[in-house]
Amino acid sequence: MTDDLPPLALDIDGTLTDGSGRLDPRVFQYLPTWDAPVVLATGKAFPYPVSLSHYLGLDHAVIAENGGVVLADGTVSYQGDRARAEAAAEAFVERGGDIGWGTFDAINEWRQTEIAVNQSADLDLLRSVAAEFELEVFDTGYAYHVKTPGVEKGTGLNAVGETLGIDPSSFVAVGDSENDVSTFEVAGRSYAVANADPAARAAADVVVEASYFDGTASVLESIRDDSA
Repeated sequence: MTDDLPPLALDIDGTLTDGSGRLDPRVFQYLPTWDAPVVLATGKAFPYPVSLSHYLGLDHAVIAENGGVVLADGTVSYQGDRARAEAAAEAFVERGGDIGWGTFDAINEWRQTEIAVNQSADLDLLRSVAAEFELEVFDTGYAYHVKTPGVEKGTGLNAVGETLGIDPSSFVAVGDSENDVSTFEVAGRSYAVANADPAARAAADVVVEASYFDGTASVLESIRDDSA
């Protein structure tokens, strides 16, 4: 890491994507040339950010499943009770709920610490069932995540910082969702893109004017300019 550019903690969906949910191709211009660690922090299952960091040519530094899986310096750690989340999901379905991903559930197939449920689901029923299993339901804006309380992206960023020997407060975080709030609390500087939900907007140090990767790019450009 250089003395000029800070390490980054970046959400993926809504932050590195465009309004249609596709990865913005400019990500391949900005991130591979960032001369400091880049941590991809997402609610998606573990293989997604690992694959993205691979194709970006980044060292694998990943926070997946809302902090449930953390990878840094070749070390993987897991937090969260997948078996309990599965049991809650089964009870939810038995009571008439629908996980909502169709026959092949690519959303949960490789998920190891939680269960994600489509936002078309009966949220009141889902919360009620989850509470019986001492789990919480977290709305990321893209899915409802049935997860172990206390497992968050922010705890993941602390773990990454410890593994890499980097003070977590030196990170710049960019995100758009309630699940980024804990990251914002740990990072030294935090930015919400304009499409961010109210919780992320309230927690961020700065809400930028542009949405999706346009907003993230504006943050990265500003940091580069300040470091020049």
